[in-house]
Amino acid sequence: MPEYMAVRKHHSLLDICRTPEIASEVTITAAERLGVDAAIIFADLLLPFTPMGLDFEFLAGEGPVVHVPVRTVEQVRALRTDRIDELSYVAQAIEKVAAHFSAPRADGDQLGIIGFCGAPFTLASYMIEGGSSRNYIETKKLMYSDNVAWPMLMEKLVTVLVGFAQQQIEAGADVIQIFDSWVGALSVTDYRRYCLPAATELVRRIQSLGVPVIYFGVDTASLLPSMAETGADVIGLDWRIPLDQGWKAVGNSHGVQGNLDPITLFAPKDVLKDRVREVLAAAAGRPGHIFNLGHGIVPGTPVENVIKVVEWVKEYGAL
Repeated sequence: MPEYMAVRKHHSLLDICRTPEIASEVTITAAERLGVDAAIIFADLLLPFTPMGLDFEFLAGEGPVVHVPVRTVEQVRALRTDRIDELSYVAQAIEKVAAHFSAPRADGDQLGIIGFCGAPFTLASYMIEGGSSRNYIETKKLMYSDNVAWPMLMEKLVTVLVGFAQQQIEAGADVIQIFDSWVGALSVTDYRRYCLPAATELVRRIQSLGVPVIYFGVDTASLLPSMAETGADVIGLDWRIPLDQGWKAVGNSHGVQGNLDPITLFAPKDVLKDRVREVLAAAAGRPGHIFNLGHGIVPGTPVENVIKVVEWVKEYGAL
């Protein structure tokens, strides 16, 4: 969005995340411009690294970089869990967004506010690899070979993420979305053995704070039944599996979120409209479907196409 790019001319990504006034402004602007039913707070998955004692930065063309990756039990033991209050700037941004959208809308509803955090496996992969990865070799080496470091890392991440989510909920978040973005790199066996226990604990502890939880991963078609075992209220679906098949895999007791391919937003409008209707037809009007992209917006996406999708979803009556 031009409004966001104007902000980025003067502020880095982390500066925006850590400045409540700017993070809330970016969130509000996007929600109002697009006409969506919920606003997800502007933040980043890796923010908890800093209070845990792990420095990182975003490098142009490379994404997030952790200069001293965590690969030994001694490094895991040194990670802090007692400085969660240092993340309060995200809660402050949520408070500002909640105050802005506190009045009922014209349709009598109130705009929802989504807080979020990363999942233990996905955050661990960034810590261990030192950034993004294609094969997650170092992550899997630690996961497979160290039965002290890996469980300890999972436990510390869950502790920090629950505290981070609690801050967001107390500030006004109506739901917490857990992003397990890279868990699709795991086999079903590895997911169930090394990741499902920590993901389940995180989901259940956040739910105990009084809000529903959305749990999302990319390239997770084979993992969906196991992901549903976390007890998350909603399972996010990427675009690689038809929505009705994905919903069948997670079961009727869960809602689903998804799952338009974000690259479809570059297609001609007639193609884009067909894809929107295809997702809605697969949902078949069942309660519990949150229409969403199957992953994030890609830079350069035509904003006008995003707005058209929102209009078509409302026109065709998604629930």
